[in-house]
Amino acid sequence: MDALSAGPKGVVLTERQRIAWLRLIRSDNIGPATFRDLINHFGSAEAALAALPELSARGGATRAIRIASEAEARRELEAAHRFGARFVGIGEPDYPQALKQIDGAPPLLAVKGALAAAKRPAVGIVGSRNASIAGAKFAAMVARDCGRAGYTVVSGLARGIDTSAHRASLDTGTIAALAGGLDQPYPPENIGLLEEITGGNGLAVSEMPFGWEPRARDFPRRNRLIAGIALGLVVIEAASRSGSLITARLAGEFGRLVFAVPGSPLDPRCHGTNGLLKEGASIVTAPADVIEALAPLTQFDLFSSSMAEEPARDGKPISVPPGDSDRTRIIDALGPTPVEIDDVIRHTGLSASAVYLILLELDISGRLHRHQGGLVSLSD
Repeated sequence: MDALSAGPKGVVLTERQRIAWLRLIRSDNIGPATFRDLINHFGSAEAALAALPELSARGGATRAIRIASEAEARRELEAAHRFGARFVGIGEPDYPQALKQIDGAPPLLAVKGALAAAKRPAVGIVGSRNASIAGAKFAAMVARDCGRAGYTVVSGLARGIDTSAHRASLDTGTIAALAGGLDQPYPPENIGLLEEITGGNGLAVSEMPFGWEPRARDFPRRNRLIAGIALGLVVIEAASRSGSLITARLAGEFGRLVFAVPGSPLDPRCHGTNGLLKEGASIVTAPADVIEALAPLTQFDLFSSSMAEEPARDGKPISVPPGDSDRTRIIDALGPTPVEIDDVIRHTGLSASAVYLILLELDISGRLHRHQGGLVSLSD
C-alpha cells in the first residue's frame, strides 16, 4: 500500500484564491463541471467571476446572474473556522486523491477532523437504513477488517449499515460524507457519532454551504462523494429502489470495484444486492474478499496526477466572442436528448474553443443541462 500511502502532491491555494473559488462555486448556475470549464478557459477564478455577467447575457439570460460576494465568501470561511472546519481545493494535497479524478468532482470540500483519513486508500460501505442484526454485524466485520488492513472506511452517516460501518472503524479511520452542510448532519440521532468521528481518527466532508439543510435531491450528490473517494464499494442489504444502488451505479461509472453481499430472496432488503450480483458485482461472504480484491489497486500510484490550483488552459481564450450565427447554430443542434460535446463540434463545424465558450454561456444563463459522462442538452 506504499504508493497510495506516500502522500499526495499538490499546490496550496492562497487565501485570495480560496475566497475567489468559494465565490465562484457559490454563484448561480455554477456547478463543478462549469467551475472547471471556467477556470480552464479564463485561467483563474477571479477572471471567471469578472466574465460571468457578460457570459450570462450572451447566453440569453433574462435577468442578471447572482454572483456570490467577497463578504459572503468570507462569512462562510469564518463560519467554517468557528466550527473547526476548513475548505480544501481540488488541487491541494489534503483533497482526497481518488475523488479528484471523477467527472464533476467538487472544486472545494468543507472538511473537519483528521485529514490523514483522506490520504489513505478507502473502501465504501453502504446499505439499508433498516438493517437486520445480521447485516449490521457483517458491515461492522467488513469495516473493522478493512480498517486493520490500512483502508479508511467511507460511508454516509445514515442509520443502519452506515452507522455500523462508521462505528466499527472509529479507531482505524472513517470518512462521513454529508448531504447538507457540515453543521447540518442527518439524521439527528447520529450527531454524537459524527462528533466521535471528527474528534478522533475520522473526517467529515461536504460540498454544501454551511447552514444548508439536506433535501432529498442532495443525497445522490452525497452518494457520489462516497463512490468517488473509495477504491471499491461494498453494498450490504439494499432494496430494489434505494440510495445504495445509486451509489453502486456511480461507483461503476467511476471505474471502482463494486461488491455485494448476497441475501435471502425473501427479504426485500436484499433484492437490490442480489440484483447487483446478477449484474456482475463481486460477491462478498467474508471481509477478506474485499481486501484481496482491492490489494492490487494499492500497489500503484493510480491517482498521482495533480491538478494545479488554477489549471492553465491549453492555448489562449479566444479574444473575440462567437457571433450570433454561431450561437444559433449550436442551439439548433441541441435539444432535450443528451449528446456528447465532440458531436456538437463535428455537427456544427465550429472550432472547439467556440463551442465550449458558447456552451459555457448557455450553462451560466441556465439554458444548458449537464449530464453524467460529459453529455449536454438544452434545458426545458
